[in-house]
Amino acid sequence: MAMIETVNLTKKYGELVALDNLNLSIEAGECFGFIGPNGAGKTTTIKILATLLKPTWGEARVDGKTVGYQNHLIRPVIGYVPDFMGAYEDMVVQEYMEFFAACYGLHGKTRDKVVGDVLELTDLKHKQFNEVTSLSRGMQQRLSVARVLLHDPKVLFMDEPNSGLDPRARIEMRELLKELRRMGKTILISSHILPELAELCTSVGIIEQGKLAYAGRMADAMKRVHRGTLIRITLEDRHEQAAELLRKVAGIASVVVTAAEGRQRLDVTLDPAAGMPMSDLPNRLVAAGFRMTSMQQAGTDLETAFLKLTKGLVA
Repeated sequence: MAMIETVNLTKKYGELVALDNLNLSIEAGECFGFIGPNGAGKTTTIKILATLLKPTWGEARVDGKTVGYQNHLIRPVIGYVPDFMGAYEDMVVQEYMEFFAACYGLHGKTRDKVVGDVLELTDLKHKQFNEVTSLSRGMQQRLSVARVLLHDPKVLFMDEPNSGLDPRARIEMRELLKELRRMGKTILISSHILPELAELCTSVGIIEQGKLAYAGRMADAMKRVHRGTLIRITLEDRHEQAAELLRKVAGIASVVVTAAEGRQRLDVTLDPAAGMPMSDLPNRLVAAGFRMTSMQQAGTDLETAFLKLTKGLVA
C-alpha cells in the first residue's frame, strides 16, 4: 500500500483549475521530489495532503487514511514544513519547542528528552536559549523542521525548505534531509533547486498547469529524455580532423567540436539503434594517430529532464 496517494485529485478556485485530476503514488520510505513552474500546483497539492485544504473532487490518502474524512488520524502521522516559518517573537528556541511538544501531548521528562534529542538532530542545541527571531534564515528553517519532528511523524511534507537560504544553509538542510531519509521517513519535498533534488530524491514528479507531466524513479526520468549516448572526448590536438573522421563512422549520430574551460573537446552522440560500443571510439582514434587525454560518458541531469518534459505553463 502506498504511503501517499492521490486519485483524480482536483482543486478549483472559481474558474481557475489549480489541480487537474492529479494521480500520485508514493511508497513508504521514499523521498519524492515535486517540481514544476511557479503556479503549477505544488503548494496546493501539499496543503491538501497536509489536511489544510479541501479538494474540489477526487481523493487524497496518507498512510491509508482519506483526507477530509479522517484528518484526525492523518495529522498525528505527518509533519508540514511551509516555505516560510511563522515565529512567536517573544519566545526563545527552547520555549518554542516545549510549546509545540505540549501541543503534541508530550509533558515532563518525556518532553525534555524529546526536545533535547530533536535539537541535537537538527544541530540547534547550542541555540536553545536564543530568541527565535534572532536566528538566521537557515537556522529558522531547521527549527521549522525540528518542530514537526517532535511527534516522530511517518510522513514529512516540505514546501520549498531551501527557499532563500545561502549556500552553507542549503548544504546543512540537505544533510539533515538525508539523515531523515536514512531514518525511514517518507518525504515529499518541492524545490526549485533541481541539482539538490537529484542528489536527495529517489523519485520525482513533474507538474505543469495543474497536470502531472511525469512521475516515477529518478533514473527513469533521465532515460525518458535521453536520446543517444553522449561521449565527451578530449585530444592533445587536431579536434576538427578527428571530428571529420568520426562523422564517417556508421553508428555515430553526430560529432560536435565544443570548447570547455578554454580547451576543445569532441561531443560524440552514438545512435542508440546501432548499438555501437563505446570502446570503438578510442580504438579508431588511436589507430588514426590521435592522442586522447580523456573520455567520459555524459549523463542527463534533472534540469535537462525538467526542461524537456515541461513547456513552462501554469494554471
